[in-house]
Amino acid sequence: MNRPRPPKRLLGRRELIDFPAFALGGVEAKVDTGAYTSAIHCTDIHIETDAQQRPVLVVRLLDPDHADANGRPLAFTDFALRDIRSSNGEVQERYVIRATVQLYGEEFDAEFSLSDRSDMKYPVLLGRSLLRQGRFVVDVAKRNLSYKALAHAAARRARP
Repeated sequence: MNRPRPPKRLLGRRELIDFPAFALGGVEAKVDTGAYTSAIHCTDIHIETDAQQRPVLVVRLLDPDHADANGRPLAFTDFALRDIRSSNGEVQERYVIRATVQLYGEEFDAEFSLSDRSDMKYPVLLGRSLLRQGRFVVDVAKRNLSYKALAHAAARRARP
């Protein structure tokens, strides 16, 4: 017997998202239905080896001026190197990690390619694979629907 699918939810063209595992909240993200893989801005991307001589990907997420970024390096043992087609059609080799992102108070595990997005307006791009997983529909006339819904729900709970 088929279970009913959860309802689709709206996202705006821009959303504020959280990365709980990285202690990063309120990160501005552009919702991009033209991109398959999500992306996150990082710098100082390099490979080190651990005590067992296994490769470890070390990066600094976001820019130091982001409220939650403190310049600390993050290390990943689970990563891949893939060809990613950029918005201008150029294929680049990029590291890809799995990360948990929060939208509407719910956690979604998704792949994020790592790249220097310092010349972009938004440090995170949310791609189609994440949108499909969360059954999200995009309304390009709206912004920050996830955060607004959580704030509205919190305000309702706080009423006497």
